[in-house]
Amino acid sequence: MKVERRDFLVEIGTEELPPKALRGLEQAFASGLRSGLDKAVLEHGDLISFATPRRLAVWVKRLAASQPEQDIKRRGPPVSAAFDGAGAPTRAALAFAQSCGTTVEALQRVDEGKGAFLFFVGNKPGAAVGDLLPGIVRAALEALPIPRRMRWGSSDAEFVRPVHWLIMLYGKDVIPTTLLDTAAGNMTRGHRFHAPKPIRITSPASYERALRERGYVLPDFAVRRELIRERVNATATELGGRALIGEALLDEVTALVEWPVPLAGRFEERFLQLPREVLISTLQEHQRYFPVEDEQRRLLPCFITVSNIESRDPSKVREGNERVVRPRLADAAFFWDQDRKQPLAARRDALNAVTFQVKLGSIGDKTRRVRALAGEIAAVRNKERAETERAAELCKCDLLTAMVGEFPELQGIMGTYYALADGETPEVAVAIREHYLPRGAGDELPETHPGLAVAIADKLDTLAGIFAVGEKPTGTRDPLGLRRAAIGVLRILIETGIDLDLRQFVGRAVELARVDIERIAAAAGKPAPVIVPQSVAADVYDYIVERLRAYYLEGGGTRPTIGAATMTTEMFDAVLASSPVSPLDFDARLKALRAFLELPEAVSLTAANKRIANILRKAGGTPSTQIDVGTLREAAEVRLFDSLRALRDAVSVATAQREYANALGRLAQLRPAVDEFFDQVMVMDEDPKLRANRLALLAQLQALFAGVADLSRLPG
Repeated sequence: MKVERRDFLVEIGTEELPPKALRGLEQAFASGLRSGLDKAVLEHGDLISFATPRRLAVWVKRLAASQPEQDIKRRGPPVSAAFDGAGAPTRAALAFAQSCGTTVEALQRVDEGKGAFLFFVGNKPGAAVGDLLPGIVRAALEALPIPRRMRWGSSDAEFVRPVHWLIMLYGKDVIPTTLLDTAAGNMTRGHRFHAPKPIRITSPASYERALRERGYVLPDFAVRRELIRERVNATATELGGRALIGEALLDEVTALVEWPVPLAGRFEERFLQLPREVLISTLQEHQRYFPVEDEQRRLLPCFITVSNIESRDPSKVREGNERVVRPRLADAAFFWDQDRKQPLAARRDALNAVTFQVKLGSIGDKTRRVRALAGEIAAVRNKERAETERAAELCKCDLLTAMVGEFPELQGIMGTYYALADGETPEVAVAIREHYLPRGAGDELPETHPGLAVAIADKLDTLAGIFAVGEKPTGTRDPLGLRRAAIGVLRILIETGIDLDLRQFVGRAVELARVDIERIAAAAGKPAPVIVPQSVAADVYDYIVERLRAYYLEGGGTRPTIGAATMTTEMFDAVLASSPVSPLDFDARLKALRAFLELPEAVSLTAANKRIANILRKAGGTPSTQIDVGTLREAAEVRLFDSLRALRDAVSVATAQREYANALGRLAQLRPAVDEFFDQVMVMDEDPKLRANRLALLAQLQALFAGVADLSRLPG
């Protein structure tokens, strides 16, 4: 039977929604509705979502008027319990028939092998869409990612913002329901100032056009976003430059306006003497303005704001924005002048009064630990130790400047400017900014040697210290960003090619933290916590290794190393079992393993390694790798021995030099000899000498492969 279909529209009208969450709320609402409709088996076409500061809406095309008819087959009591000795139905049979809406005589008897049971077989009409939609919409709203819901007035309803109107329209008909203490209707509201009167929506398909033409609202977030980009760029061209349009800022501005109108404003040229980042931060982060630069990337004394109103006197709006930004820039200029009155290094002692973590001490304590660790990293690399230690001493000093106090996002950046003004070397100054890198996924990495060393040391110190005081992250909670720190260390080591024994430096970081933890406890008159450095270091290392797994499996880096599509957990575990000495070494082994697995010999040799591992495990103990040539009897075992002897030195050299692809490529030549050995030789011979010699032969073969990876962990 053909089911009627109509479009469906739901709109939740609210007070201004949080701009940074709006895009996520829109996507979650549409996703929740789709999931609910699919779960209810309601056929539908495309879903189109809308979001503005005052509304979330979804238009569902061609939604079925009802669920399909459902075939029902219910099993009842066993026949033996359904009838008494005289064949009359028992209470169990009568109750089951009544629950199915039928008689006992209409029930079927089905033998399932374990006995006969009563069955009801029939069909049930699908529920009407009007009965299902309120529950589906309610569930989607309740599932929205809202950290803290609010109440309003005397209502018990809870939502991210107070709700003022609700549309639930199926075709031209209103779905009669109440959600969030708001009765559904077909009336929406347009722009708060341009179109304050209610607007009737006659059909879901007319929703967008009605708001655009009568309500001064562009409800489609993506359309509004691209219109803002286009008009801001056009305005910048008129100013003789190009706009700096960050995607996050563009999203936020789009979430703040319903009827975007870009306007250009200006500020005094004297403010161009401020560092570029200060100007950009003031305009973007604090005012939600788009800065403008010329072809030489020099900032122009102007900005572009996006108004949410089409003013009859745009000059007044422009003047208002210029009036607001002027004191912000004046404050920044004052901070710039005041901060440079004393050198950055003069703030080092004051860091001792700023707590980093109660049990770990002050930021001054952290800085001293980072200096020691970074210096040792630089010494191992033989790279600019003096500059590295100086950069570590100064890396947190700008936290005490007035500029960073007002603009926290400029930490590190202002330290670089102030260090250069103090006459520090460029390497030291740049390292202060770089030590925070990478700040997030896909962010740039440090480039200078001091910057690399201090960045690694700072992150390892945080990881080691927090684990040492027993505050390691649990579940999804990670307030100190330990996951980000671990991924940052791995990205730096792998993507910049630094060969560092991570286990060694994790241990050193834990030891430095332990000394401070015990000293701080003693100074406070508290018993020193029991810290087992080896245990804590092992926990930190394991934690970083798990982030390494995510790095490969989820494609965590900006420079592709091993494609996530070709990477498997088994490959990761195979390399991990070989105990690489560093993340860079791990990366090299993983690349070589991936290349090896593309060879035609890989399947056979992988299976052989699994077989070897099983044989050696069942044999028990640790087999010798010393082979008695005189005990070799079968031609196949002689051939395998000769093949191993011919390749052993070359493979060992290649492995030692980390030419892992070369090593595995040579080992691939063993396939014929290995296949022949397993076809013709009985390893577990009754003669103990023969058995021991053959086990030694297999152990030697396994050891050569294990120099790169444990192939027995791979499927096959």
